[in-house]
Amino acid sequence: MNELATLVQALYAVVVALLVPLGLHRLYLTSLFVRARARRTSAVSPSATPEELPRLTVQLPVYDERYVVERAIRAACALDYPSDRLEIQVLDDSTDETSAIAAHVVAELREAGHPVTHVRRSHREGFKAGALAHGLSLARGELIAIFDADFIPGPDVLLRLLEPFADPGVGMVQARWEHANRDHSLLTRLESILLDGHFVIEHTARHASGRFFNFNGTAGMWRRAAIESAGGWQHDTLTEDLDLSYRAQLAGWRFVYLPDVVVPGEVPLDMAGFRSQQRRWTMGSAQTLRKLAPRLWRARIPASVKVEALAHLGGNIAYLASAALSVLIAPALLARGLDGASSPWLVELPLLACGLGSAGVFYAVSQAATRGRGEWRWRHVPLALGLAASLSLTNAGAVLRGLRGRRAAFQRTPKYGATERSWHASRYRVPEPPPWPELAVTASCGLALALTIASGDWLALPFVGILGFGYGYASYRLLLEGRATDSPASSAVVASLRALVERMRSRASAP
Repeated sequence: MNELATLVQALYAVVVALLVPLGLHRLYLTSLFVRARARRTSAVSPSATPEELPRLTVQLPVYDERYVVERAIRAACALDYPSDRLEIQVLDDSTDETSAIAAHVVAELREAGHPVTHVRRSHREGFKAGALAHGLSLARGELIAIFDADFIPGPDVLLRLLEPFADPGVGMVQARWEHANRDHSLLTRLESILLDGHFVIEHTARHASGRFFNFNGTAGMWRRAAIESAGGWQHDTLTEDLDLSYRAQLAGWRFVYLPDVVVPGEVPLDMAGFRSQQRRWTMGSAQTLRKLAPRLWRARIPASVKVEALAHLGGNIAYLASAALSVLIAPALLARGLDGASSPWLVELPLLACGLGSAGVFYAVSQAATRGRGEWRWRHVPLALGLAASLSLTNAGAVLRGLRGRRAAFQRTPKYGATERSWHASRYRVPEPPPWPELAVTASCGLALALTIASGDWLALPFVGILGFGYGYASYRLLLEGRATDSPASSAVVASLRALVERMRSRASAP
């Protein structure tokens, strides 16, 4: 038993050691952000006269977006730009009534004088990348702005994104995402915090320090020549935006990030949609790493840029270690009790310093920088860390499939119209299997929590608690959503849990 306990602790130590570089990298990006923020200047609108403004195409890729398509088209037609130099393409690959809604709105707005067209394909080859490529072949603009159907650009967004293109070496300008339904539920608040870490810290740090960063698929503007010279939109990965971004920067184009230009969009309202989105992004990132890592390694770019680019593309590999950590936490704590070890530095201190510590600082700084002291709560940061941890099992599988070069269909994220409706009312809900692995890890975390309390390992308590919350919350939401879709397995589990709670209440009230 002692030998087995030693083996388990050794495996656990290896997994923790693999996560240390991730924590240090997160702190490094945070330090770059702090320095960049101190010298940041705001974007200004261009001084060119309307006659000097370039021709610009706005693309709205749409696929089965009946809840948001009308709002998206009307927001695009409200953009402030000379109509004789603007065209708006609704790139509609829909298979439901979305197309009829879009056609009606486009006809109405065209009659009112807006330069908007409804573009349909006879197939959906290439998914979003294919739609964007098809639209580009028809476009007249030298600049291409892209907004997903759930994003609501303000009237001045085009003019504010336009300014950096005065430099002929700039190929893409990205705005910062805001989250229109941030306060819809606990889930949307936590999702928003996780996305803010990427947009507030990572993008700012990478742009300000001259590293590569990526277009995020929406709320950005491209120079058409940058798209074409980099090889155009390609659909051999699930993250066509990340793929094109790195190909364009390797071709010599510079990217600009404008954090003061904010475009609100929608985060998923349901756990299944959130997990599906994250799984797609994770697999696509691994596919892009497999595709471009050799080219990056051979590129004649500064070593600091090369290393950061590889770290960015390969960052999701950490999900493999995180998944292993989720499985090993309870056995490791049990093994410590079996062999009588009393070395808290092996478990708690690395987790706190490179796990909770670095991640907590990372997300807290992003919230303090954008939300203000009175608009966010510290307690949401550790809950967001738990939600991120709960993705480890499914995302680890996505990483492996992506690194092996597996192909998968592009599964779009359902949009529900921000806070206007609940996911319960949507026909677009993503099917997810019952969360048996997440429930198993939740139970394991319960055991680990009991072990930490029994042994007095108080330093491990925050980590175990956060991990248990993340998996428990994800399991609860997935079961609830499965029950709403009449999943027999989910309904049975929910019924069993309710019966268990009722028995516990009865025993507690018994004399």
